[in-house]
Amino acid sequence: MPRSRRWLANARLRRCAGVLVILAVSVSRVLAQSPAAARGTVHTERMWSQALGVTKSVVVYLPPSYSAPTAAARRYPLAIYLHGVWGSETDWTIHGRLAETMDSLVAAGMPEFIVVMPDGDDGWWTTWHGLNDVAACRRTPRQENADTYCVPWPKYDDYVASDLIAFADARLRTLPYRASRAIAGLSMGGYGAMSIAARNPRVFAVAASHSGVLRPALFADSGAVATGGAVVWRDGRTREELRTAAGGLWTTLEPSFGADSIAWLSRDPAQLIATARRRGDSLPAMYVDIGVDDRFLTQDRSFRDRMSAMQAPLTYAEFSGRHDWAYWRQRLPESLRFIAQHLVP
Repeated sequence: MPRSRRWLANARLRRCAGVLVILAVSVSRVLAQSPAAARGTVHTERMWSQALGVTKSVVVYLPPSYSAPTAAARRYPLAIYLHGVWGSETDWTIHGRLAETMDSLVAAGMPEFIVVMPDGDDGWWTTWHGLNDVAACRRTPRQENADTYCVPWPKYDDYVASDLIAFADARLRTLPYRASRAIAGLSMGGYGAMSIAARNPRVFAVAASHSGVLRPALFADSGAVATGGAVVWRDGRTREELRTAAGGLWTTLEPSFGADSIAWLSRDPAQLIATARRRGDSLPAMYVDIGVDDRFLTQDRSFRDRMSAMQAPLTYAEFSGRHDWAYWRQRLPESLRFIAQHLVP
């Protein structure tokens, strides 16, 4: 190619490159200034819990519009997200990327709501079968701070349904109505969401569970005779059967649930929902999902079947995945969208 033509071609390329750079800068500025790029905020607060007798940490997610001057008088629905066993109040934001997921869904048009994530220790979000041995708890080495972990009054369900709700309504611009409140969680937190919602039908309108432990006493009876070689599943009746059903969770479940079958069945989510229905209480809209390779799959299928038998309002789904954060991060949008669809803004 002659030199003059090469020079002209290079000049055109330089002009095109310059235009592309200008366009890229312009697009980035538009995105930065657009409402879709708005972000919510995450911070940690401290609250006194009368039910537990200690001060607890609570992680709070506030939606993008919360701090806008034009929304200074606006109030928002509230969702509580509970962590799993051996977890903490920071799990959903650090491992689950809840803030980023909320921001993305809101940018796509999902209604905004506040999310609070409390510290529930390994207390199974229930009132324990007996008082906590605080002295023994303090002698046990663990990563958690004994001053907040070794609670004198282990009433974790009252802590959520009473103390945490009162804290949120007083400190945040929430809509203080049942129709505008939801509770959700994973694993132990999924159990907590369903059981707390069932025990407090006037507080929560929506309950959601990811990989929840929804029938803790369910026991595979290897000694039972079944046609076709099928496994016989039933609730454990003895301490040893309950211990087998719990597996590695026994060390946390025994202090919370006790060691007798009556105490365990009184905390069974499906039993609690059935009791609420018999009382004539309004049942929450419920969402449950679980991975097909999750060890609690049989429990959640049992919960699904029991809800179907009593015609309770349950949306149930199974997806590829295991009992881990890779699954929960992927499925978190499912519960957030379900909550947004059922809460009154």
